[in-house]
Amino acid sequence: MDFKGYLKDVLAAFLNQEKPGPLGSPPMTDFSRLCEEVRRADIILVEGRSRVSEVIKIITNSPWTHATIYIGRMDEIRDGSLQNRVAEHYAGDLHEQLIIEAVLGQGTIVVPLRKYAGKHLRICRPRSLSRTDREQVIAYAISQLGYDYDMRQMLDLARFMLPYSIIPRRWRSTLFEHNPGNHTKNVCSSMLAAAFDSVKYPILPIARMMQDGSVQLLRRNVKLNTPKDFDYSPYFDIIKHPFFNFDEIAAYRSLPWDIQGAFCNVEGDCFIPVQAKGQGGQNGESSDL
Repeated sequence: MDFKGYLKDVLAAFLNQEKPGPLGSPPMTDFSRLCEEVRRADIILVEGRSRVSEVIKIITNSPWTHATIYIGRMDEIRDGSLQNRVAEHYAGDLHEQLIIEAVLGQGTIVVPLRKYAGKHLRICRPRSLSRTDREQVIAYAISQLGYDYDMRQMLDLARFMLPYSIIPRRWRSTLFEHNPGNHTKNVCSSMLAAAFDSVKYPILPIARMMQDGSVQLLRRNVKLNTPKDFDYSPYFDIIKHPFFNFDEIAAYRSLPWDIQGAFCNVEGDCFIPVQAKGQGGQNGESSDL
């Protein structure tokens, strides 16, 4: 390995190093429930705790520091060529639930969803995305496997988001124009934005009012996309699975059930089961109401 590559790897390892969470704190997300309900082409946002995550939080003013796309299990990928491409980059259990992500120091990779067990996660689901376009979005993400991570774009994005007083607007607006960049490099959110842009599915488009009063949508530069944009987008449904879900803490127990515990065949034909032996009655007996 050359010295430049060595330094790059050392820097990536330093920036990716995570600090531990609060001692004894439970996870913010019910990961098992999330795994049951996640759908293919869902975006999964991650609140990271690495050094680079802290930088992204400052840049974007959001807790969401990373975005991945769920592609399902291997046998859910029907296209043989896409299956083969995934297999070139993943040699694990074929029954694992898989995601694609772009990671500093590793590039665009495919990994099991369980990598983020114990993290604070959120599902962003593209509303009304057709089956055909869903497969196209996933196919685009798979086509990016093996691409390098675009550190230059991350630095440009940080400069772009600085206040106008620090960087003149004319410099900000041309930041990505003069140097389109190498198309074999990605950052996590811009790669996912490009995947949805491939089917013209909006995330945060630019709305322009026309002279006749109509509104025209303009496609937003995918390189400006950050993880929080999926959270803010009006076109993505937000699905949360908190560790304690108020909607699932036995709310049905609060229904106005008959306090005697009666069972009915039809209205007016009801009985109260007698407790089993050892619990105050004879087994199999009942009393009519």
